[in-house]
Amino acid sequence: MSKLKVLFILGLIFSLHGFPSDHLEGISGEVIVLPVDEDLNEAKFASLTAKDINYAVIGLPYVNQVRNFKFGNKYIRVIPFDYGESRITIKDQSKVLLNEVDKNRTFSESRIINNALNTHSENLNPDFDFIIPVNGIVSSRYGKKRFINDMPRSPHLALDIAAPEGTPVYAPSNGKVIQTGDYFYSGNYIMLDHGMGLISSYSHLNSINVATGDNIKKGMTIGNVGSTGRVTGPHLHWSVYLNKQRINPELLLDQRILLKTSNF
Repeated sequence: MSKLKVLFILGLIFSLHGFPSDHLEGISGEVIVLPVDEDLNEAKFASLTAKDINYAVIGLPYVNQVRNFKFGNKYIRVIPFDYGESRITIKDQSKVLLNEVDKNRTFSESRIINNALNTHSENLNPDFDFIIPVNGIVSSRYGKKRFINDMPRSPHLALDIAAPEGTPVYAPSNGKVIQTGDYFYSGNYIMLDHGMGLISSYSHLNSINVATGDNIKKGMTIGNVGSTGRVTGPHLHWSVYLNKQRINPELLLDQRILLKTSNF
């Protein structure tokens, strides 16, 4: 059984338990789905309705050790998960060992992205039923420990999909463009707001077909696969954030989050 299937099954098991509010558990980089109650009323969260019940969908942080994550007035015990490791070689050393100018640039760009992650549009309702944004081959999954030129770096908190240069990239769900740019690490970059704290981003694009402020429909072409930024070849680096936590994008495919509500 693949690690992805094990992760999914464990997530369902945690949902099935129906833990009381003082004993909630979830997996690193996963989501937890809970019926809305008074302990969440003061928090901003994405929600969905199934069988006339309103559920909160909460993104959990990536952790290397057990951590208590506070959301609203709830504490969620987040359990680490071994997603494996990934080793890549970057020939351009200037993309690995940064000079001061590039360090300052990456710091400035990270602040721009972090500020955009504060977006919580209540006029957009996420459907939690994404389509895959590009036709290609998954080259690196979420959560892998990352080594670049044999040096340990931040974990790979995205889904990499390899495809030929110029392959169309589609919006996986309805949303609004809240950021575009040409960034040091990410190259040509798009960020979409899907509403209620659910945000996705698309890196290393060859071209961008949208502009900040555009309203986007599911399936619309937003750009094309490229190899801009720090890469080893053409691919899409797809990230998904929920309540500012970077979660596993594959959780939004095949209605996996919607299936969790059937356990209550």
